[in-house]
Amino acid sequence: MIDPFKRLARKGLFLFDPETAHGMSIAALKSGLVPACQLTPDPRLRQTVAGLAFENPLGMAAGYDKNAEVPEALLKLGFGFTEIGTVTPKPQSGNPRPRIFRLVEDEGVINRLGFNNEGHDAAFGRLAALGGGGMIGVNIGANKDSEDRIADYVAGIRRFYSVARYFTANISSPNTPGLRDLQGRESLAVLLSAVLAARDEMAAASGRTIPVFLKIAPDLTEEGMDDIAAEVLSHALDGLIVSNTTLSRDGLKDQRQAKEAGGLSGVPLFEKSTAVLARMRKRVGPALPIIGVGGVSSAETTLEKIRAGADLVQLYSCMVYEGPGLAGDILRGLSKLLDREKAASIRDLRDVRLDYWAARKV
Repeated sequence: MIDPFKRLARKGLFLFDPETAHGMSIAALKSGLVPACQLTPDPRLRQTVAGLAFENPLGMAAGYDKNAEVPEALLKLGFGFTEIGTVTPKPQSGNPRPRIFRLVEDEGVINRLGFNNEGHDAAFGRLAALGGGGMIGVNIGANKDSEDRIADYVAGIRRFYSVARYFTANISSPNTPGLRDLQGRESLAVLLSAVLAARDEMAAASGRTIPVFLKIAPDLTEEGMDDIAAEVLSHALDGLIVSNTTLSRDGLKDQRQAKEAGGLSGVPLFEKSTAVLARMRKRVGPALPIIGVGGVSSAETTLEKIRAGADLVQLYSCMVYEGPGLAGDILRGLSKLLDREKAASIRDLRDVRLDYWAARKV
């Protein structure tokens, strides 16, 4: 339950349109007005995933800090990692406003932003100024008007190799026409071959190998999931992120906002994204790292992603409703849940409800 202070703050912020409110939250983080999370690290939450040591399994998903303006401030909120972007080689303004819509009754968000960002150079400059500190991933995408989208992803690998702790190739946004076509098996094979070849070339030159994740949509058919799993395994990709926003509008209370075009995120995405996560875990086996994202709003939903097969978990939209203290609340809650489960490590709880979620009809 949201406390009275958070409810009042949310009411004030909700007087503004969602995109303006988002900009205000970025400004607040930049200014230091948002207090850092005061939390004693719990060693049971630590784990190594894709060769990277994470203080805790909770991350900020891409989409919030598109231009790498506040990654360090986000880490101070308690997140074990944060992901900037999606960034494209050239700056682009995205789709016309309005393009973000709150579904307050559903605690959901619909967006059709369209990869609005300041481009590679602006984000790289900010990350380079940080000096390599913090667990910061870079989510890369393609420009809407690109003549060679695969080349855009390769450019992202090359541009950010010196500053990224991991990469995410985002081929699952519904807001760039044709982008999800890259999830098709033949296109995906070409993309993964090119991206991983660029990564390997940069690794040989620098002496450090940066993991590459693939972010997929929740709106895949069973055949589509089969194809992605096959290509991911045959290309020795470092991991998956499941999932991006959905085009589904099933079960929404706010039928007026539901008519808006774009991807739906927040609480309504939880069950669908968690079921797809479990089905992908079944397909790729126990070794491949998976980051679960979609509808995470509490310690319980965070742990449920892990029980369904996730190694790490990301959130974004639910912070719109719960406020900047959500990460700290979740971490405190996870420690209590580990006490209850008498678990020595959060890793011990991965997959314990895999079969349940894989069989879930959504």
